[in-house]
Amino acid sequence: MSTKIQSDKPEVILTGDRATGPLHLGHYVGSLKPRVALQSVHEQTILVADMQGLTDNAHNPSKVSSNILNVVADYLAVGIDPSKTTICLQSQIPTLAELTMYYSNLVTIARLERNPTVKSEIQSKGFERSIPAGFLTYPISQAADITAFNATLIPVGDDQLPMLEQTNEIVRKINSLAGETILNECKPLLSRASRLPSTDGKNKMSKTMGNTINLGATEKEIRAAVKSMYTDPNHLRVEDPGKIEGNVVFTYLDAFHPDEAYVSDLKEHYQRGGLGDGTTKKILEECLQELLAPIRKQRAEYLNDKEQLLDILRKGSEVSRAKAERVLHEVKGVFGLNLF
Repeated sequence: MSTKIQSDKPEVILTGDRATGPLHLGHYVGSLKPRVALQSVHEQTILVADMQGLTDNAHNPSKVSSNILNVVADYLAVGIDPSKTTICLQSQIPTLAELTMYYSNLVTIARLERNPTVKSEIQSKGFERSIPAGFLTYPISQAADITAFNATLIPVGDDQLPMLEQTNEIVRKINSLAGETILNECKPLLSRASRLPSTDGKNKMSKTMGNTINLGATEKEIRAAVKSMYTDPNHLRVEDPGKIEGNVVFTYLDAFHPDEAYVSDLKEHYQRGGLGDGTTKKILEECLQELLAPIRKQRAEYLNDKEQLLDILRKGSEVSRAKAERVLHEVKGVFGLNLF
């Protein structure tokens, strides 16, 4: 399932990231590059989701607060322009929490527990029945974010489709209560890029598992990450034929090397034998060093001017509060709460 967008019909786009760590190459391929392309054509807001970051990090809140500016610096370093894209901070838009409260009265615990995305995350984090209430109600909070901006198009991975389905369920309930359409249903915009695997080839790419390459990674960190990448375990000698399926090095070459024909030749050479893992890793490292060097430089410069980053968040949050408050007024009216 995917949604194609037409450049002559601007959409209202909402996207964002939890502020639980600096962004990495998976974010770059899956969401950051598309956001840069979308911002010149559509009305785009990016939400730094610090409140949602606390849903499984409330015991360690500094993990969230210390990464807010890291995330903003990552945005700017890859080319997201605050004059074209509104960048705002979730905790500075109280309306989102209020909308979450109203919507929570329309969703059952059983429905939340059936959400495939929530079920998967609960299992991966080992919560069992010790689930923080904020984490369980994450889909409701996300619905509040989306509807507060009356967003029509949401860039997501396919694992997030159940979240958008639940958002649209809430939208339909609100519109039914209102007897008219006051909120938009949203459509997914799926990334054309395949999901980037972790460097170890075993786990989901995660900021906390150490199996990513951050956008601000140093030359040494990039070199070490590429050197440790999972390849074909049966490719023991250079002359042996190798498999490219599941070979993380070739997956990254497909994603980042600018010369597709060259990568295709590398694959054929590797498959027939005579091409060593050391050589392919060196090619990939050179590619990533070239890609990340300017991003790392820009990122460091932005982090050296934290007041500029804070100013971008202040201005973006002010604009976003005004938009969200208009939606909140409509939703409160549905429940008969606009008494004065």
